[in-house]
Amino acid sequence: MKVGVFDSGLGGLTVVQAIANSLKGIEVFYIADTLFAPYGEKTKEQILKHSLDITNYLIKTHKIDALIVACNTATSAAIINLREEFPNLIVIGTEPGVKPAMQTTESKSIGVLATPATLSGEKYQKLLKDLSLEHEVMVYDQACKGLVEQIENGKVSHVDTHKMLTTWLEPMKEKSVDTIVLGCTHYPLVSDLIKEIMGANIKLIETGSAIARRLESLTSNNIKNKETRIKVFYTGEIKKDMINMILENWEDGGKIMVREVYEQ
Repeated sequence: MKVGVFDSGLGGLTVVQAIANSLKGIEVFYIADTLFAPYGEKTKEQILKHSLDITNYLIKTHKIDALIVACNTATSAAIINLREEFPNLIVIGTEPGVKPAMQTTESKSIGVLATPATLSGEKYQKLLKDLSLEHEVMVYDQACKGLVEQIENGKVSHVDTHKMLTTWLEPMKEKSVDTIVLGCTHYPLVSDLIKEIMGANIKLIETGSAIARRLESLTSNNIKNKETRIKVFYTGEIKKDMINMILENWEDGGKIMVREVYEQ
């Protein structure tokens, strides 16, 4: 099975890792659209165009069977159009795990870390409104401006990253938040810092595992004896050492191939 995955940077590789650990013998084509990053600062129309262009490229060049939109912002802007435009393609989007967080919390207080675009988007606001009717939970959301850039630049453990997270998380700690939604595919990469600030017992909800389960439920992946292959493409500059760092917990190993700017 061939799976296409894209994000504005390398954060979506956290989703790829979950997929590779769940479905064996697949081929993943990942596009880091770094030339156009960050998506959160672009218009909905611009994001939609890039999403359609990338999907067309993945279908025509790599003959993908499924598409993962590993970005909350792109999901909000383009997922409906992608499903309409490519009805024969399995299309799976990404959204903050607010529902499982509300089901998990014991203190009835959860935090949501996400990009400004995700928090202000219609999809998130509707999700929050709908779930508030089902659960009596206080939600403290925080727009983490600049965090994606820190991670993309390899500053995962940098003192400035620690300061940013401390500023955002201390108020949540004071509000007895016991569960935090990582509302961006980049954010699992700073999980250790979050636990350091909030305490080891903090529960973190990320979306990679949920996406992997969803993909597995929609496919019949019976090829277990073939090697999993991950091919990473990028449209602008990237830090290649970040790729191995993100995929270091990929259980099977397999092959990783990094290629330069894709051509449509």
